[in-house]
Amino acid sequence: MTAVPVIDVRGLTKQFGDKLVVDHFDISVPRGAIYGFLGPNGSGKTTTIRMLCGLLSADEGEGTCLGFDVRRQAGEIKKQVGYMTQKFSLYEDLSIRENLDFVAQMYGVKKRKERVSKALVDLGLADRAGQLAGTLSGGWKQRLALAACLIHDPQLLLLDEPTAGVDPKARRDFWDEIRRLSKDGVTVLVSTHYMDEAVQCDFITYIAYGKKLIDGPAAGIPAQVGLTTWRAEGPALAALEEELIGQHGVAQIARFGSTLHVSGTDAAALESTVRQFEARGPQHWSQQPAGLEEAFIYLMAGAQDNFSRDAA
Repeated sequence: MTAVPVIDVRGLTKQFGDKLVVDHFDISVPRGAIYGFLGPNGSGKTTTIRMLCGLLSADEGEGTCLGFDVRRQAGEIKKQVGYMTQKFSLYEDLSIRENLDFVAQMYGVKKRKERVSKALVDLGLADRAGQLAGTLSGGWKQRLALAACLIHDPQLLLLDEPTAGVDPKARRDFWDEIRRLSKDGVTVLVSTHYMDEAVQCDFITYIAYGKKLIDGPAAGIPAQVGLTTWRAEGPALAALEEELIGQHGVAQIARFGSTLHVSGTDAAALESTVRQFEARGPQHWSQQPAGLEEAFIYLMAGAQDNFSRDAA
């Protein structure tokens, strides 16, 4: 028997004035999955997340979240969702413990003091419980925000650019906690534009300027796009890049550190061009599987900004 998705929506649409911010968005999310929302700033990720968790009403579309109708039962959805916004939104003049206690009161958490103490321990905040939130670093604010999201034991977490502005170690610690929650059956939707975070998601949906371009298991996204990628290493990469522009079969060229990644959807044409450059040297060429970053660069190249004059 197929499990009922935690989120199952079709045609979600939102317009602000004459701008279509989310354009007939569909998604189906299995329980316990980490589902990544990727896309550039202004692509509609935050608006979509807010519609899914009942904070914003859709203009069109239908479906369910946690078994409740996304357009008619928003209040019920909000009770069972933890939502972490891009900007730290707790009280900076309250301590860590006071903030968690306040959020627990809002949700009517039973045995509130015990639950707050457990949250402090679970997120490594116990030793700082009396510290004012406003004096915390970005990484510690992030932990506090996540603890507040989890205080009422939600079934679904919606995380909007949760690691923006924190150091790499804090990001790693955050993702360790997210994977632990996923193993415990909590479903996680996370918006990000960090590729190293995207690869940690079970599924990915890529949104560009209001439209969903692609979704599916993270490992299978490059194959869905249909890219073939060759890597060039060696001297004079800048000059090589200039020469490759417009060559037969070359759809995109991307610099990754000391290598050049050359991709296209016509594998035979691309290989023919690569062999010509390989024979001439001095760079060394090798074929490699296309990655998520190559796939998303390619998708973005064909996406039109819905806030540009041309799209108006």
